[in-house]
Amino acid sequence: MQSSITPSRRVFVTGAALTALLAASGCATQPGYFDVLEAIRRLMQVSADRAFAQLIAPGGFYDNQVARLNLPRQFEGRGGQIADRLVRSNAMRDRLMRSFNDMASRAAYRAAPAVADAVYRIGIRDTMAILHGSPSAATDRLHQEMGDYLVSILVPEFGNLLHAANDPLLSELIIALTGVDLGAIADDLAHQADAAIWREIGRQEAAIRADPRATNDPVLIRLFGR
Repeated sequence: MQSSITPSRRVFVTGAALTALLAASGCATQPGYFDVLEAIRRLMQVSADRAFAQLIAPGGFYDNQVARLNLPRQFEGRGGQIADRLVRSNAMRDRLMRSFNDMASRAAYRAAPAVADAVYRIGIRDTMAILHGSPSAATDRLHQEMGDYLVSILVPEFGNLLHAANDPLLSELIIALTGVDLGAIADDLAHQADAAIWREIGRQEAAIRADPRATNDPVLIRLFGR
């Protein structure tokens, strides 16, 4: 599904700036629909901020069992003897996976502002359903609204990174593969990274809901505090 959102190049809104925004809107003091709406936006943003902070850090994808990317399907059984030998070696597979997961961290950095922008553009009518929904209800709602927009950002990023790859093994393998399509590889990696990003945002949301006080965020503590 293609989103109707057209994200700008806006960067993340910091926690301090968002606190000021909520205070100005009366969120922190006035109960009601607008109060819950802005609090859910805060939940979406903090979940995304925490997720991207994890993913764009060194080893952010590879070291995360929720987010780790697999080898693109184009690398399985497509090459000649040299490529097959490289891919079947556990050490080589691990090295290749690390290379692709490092690319994912760099690509995710480009995708992060689009999520931040979407949070402030999204229309939310089902606030109470999100509030009392599943542990990842807000993430699921945001993902639904954005559709495949992140994929459209990630594909060209992976394409650029593949063309500029400085890992000799990866370069050798791409050359050895018969009929390799870098565009198809970029598309495969982009879809994997997109799914991993949303899984991690959902995981962060669930953690916030389970222990809002750990965030030291008065809005989230008020929203989910027991």
